[in-house]
Amino acid sequence: MPMRVHRHYDRLPPADRGSVVAIGNFDGVHRGHQAVISEARRIASKIGAPTSVLTFEPHPRSFFRPDDPPFRLTPLRLKAHALEALGVDLLFVVRFDARFAAFPAERFVADVLGKAGLAARHVVTGYDFVFGKGRAGNAVLLERLAKEHGYDYTALSPVAAESGEIYSSTQIRAYLQQGKPKHAARLLGRPWEIEGRVEAGQRRGRTIGFPTANIRLTDVLQPAHGVYAVRAGVDQGANTQWLDGVANFGSRPTVDGKNVWLEIHLFDFDGDLYGKHLRVAFMDFLRAEMKFPSFDALKAQIAQDSQAARDLLRAKV
Repeated sequence: MPMRVHRHYDRLPPADRGSVVAIGNFDGVHRGHQAVISEARRIASKIGAPTSVLTFEPHPRSFFRPDDPPFRLTPLRLKAHALEALGVDLLFVVRFDARFAAFPAERFVADVLGKAGLAARHVVTGYDFVFGKGRAGNAVLLERLAKEHGYDYTALSPVAAESGEIYSSTQIRAYLQQGKPKHAARLLGRPWEIEGRVEAGQRRGRTIGFPTANIRLTDVLQPAHGVYAVRAGVDQGANTQWLDGVANFGSRPTVDGKNVWLEIHLFDFDGDLYGKHLRVAFMDFLRAEMKFPSFDALKAQIAQDSQAARDLLRAKV
């Protein structure tokens, strides 16, 4: 059954109340987040309840620091895909605005988690989860209020890789900005992915034999400028058909050097993608962006990049 999404936490149908709730921002849905959700699923299976995730939109950091550069790893659409793939039954998306930010921690527990809201049977968070006005709520408060509001509570300790590296959204962002998508994928448990609507460009790629699908990255972290081996597909959720390709992210210094785009050339594909919603997974970094002395030099380099990407992606099959 497809994951059900609610944009509110009250007035729920009876079947969607009484779940085991994993709470967090879950930006990236990395391996540490997956451990929290896996624990919620384990408990839900044991007690015969649905598994749910409660998250916040926009990300609280975007609300409190609106002038910061885009930092998100997974906008809501991609987060929902990742959560559904983990077997989550219900996704509760709470609007994070001035009113909600002013909720005292105790009110959050009573109105959102208690019988007035989700009627949670069990709540699962990371050990460092904080919430409520002034970030006054924490694992200690959730534990103290559990009996009063009718839920059990579990706080998970930090989860680390075998190397000892803690799974962290901050570290994943750093790897991507350093041009290390494979390092990021190790912490995510899958390749980092972006999505966006394909826009019409200047069609210069067609003139040199490498047509591209062009996407602006507006509300998501910007990775290192350069050329990547990618897999991409028109977004159809679980039915998305992934195709191999090569992509350039940057300002295209050989052309104009002004606007930043993600330009994706899909191998052996000649369909029309304009207006379609494209998902793009960054598989590996090939080289930094550079300016070429001529279009002929650019064309020759794109051919080399395409072959390098084909070889790399073929080896990953």
